Amino acid sequence: MSHRTGGRSLDYARLAKLGFLFGVGLFAVGAIGEIGGHAFLSTVPSTLETVFFGMETLGVVVGLVTPIVFGAVLPLIE
Repeated sequence: MSHRTGGRSLDYARLAKLGFLFGVGLFAVGAIGEIGGHAFLSTVPSTLETVFFGMETLGVVVGLVTPIVFGAVLPLIE
């Protein structure tokens, strides 16, 4: 029995690449924001530091997990 959704299959390679690039972009924006904030402002609010750190952390997690899920696990399950 086939478990396809509506007769179309997902492009796992494309999703893995886009997910990785999204994670890299999220990390880059967080790192640039944190470095730029400290370079141009004398004091950076703690909420901004928290947001930038969260973006960096989430970027690393998304960048590492997405290729594993969409590049290895889901193609094997289908």
